[in-house]
Amino acid sequence: MNRQDLVRKLSTVTSTLLHEKGYLSYPDVFMGLGYLEQKDYESWRFRGVPYLEKMIHVNLSRISFIMKTIRKNSINGKLKPSHSGYMSWGKGPKVHLRFSRSRTPAIEELWSTHFVRPKAASPTGIAPSETSEAPEQRLPAAPPEAEPQNPEPSPLEQLHSRREPR
Repeated sequence: MNRQDLVRKLSTVTSTLLHEKGYLSYPDVFMGLGYLEQKDYESWRFRGVPYLEKMIHVNLSRISFIMKTIRKNSINGKLKPSHSGYMSWGKGPKVHLRFSRSRTPAIEELWSTHFVRPKAASPTGIAPSETSEAPEQRLPAAPPEAEPQNPEPSPLEQLHSRREPR
């Protein structure tokens, strides 16, 4: 599968995950693409595998491309990055799970980032996605607050007002 085909398939998988869960996580995307089996993911969560990359059935170059594409598209799509700690499942002490062989903190943090759909503000305090009503049946949004009469000048305006004419 070339990169263009992969991007198309990635778009389908991420759209489905966003609709079902409301967020994207890298392990879910790799499972959706068929590069990570559910049993392998669970084995990693139960500490049967030292790091997740070992169980993904594709090379590191393709993993990197997929992760970069997801991150770029999520940021462009106004999804909010949210760090999530992955702890082990099962009996015994809960430990932080490793994603990569290298244990590089930046890579581990990237792997554990989820991309969450921001909740829209509404007068009822319930996000529109949490209601079963049709959009036309929802309450209208609250009117924007009135502008203050004497707003604070912006930092740029303050800078220009301090300059003396030559």
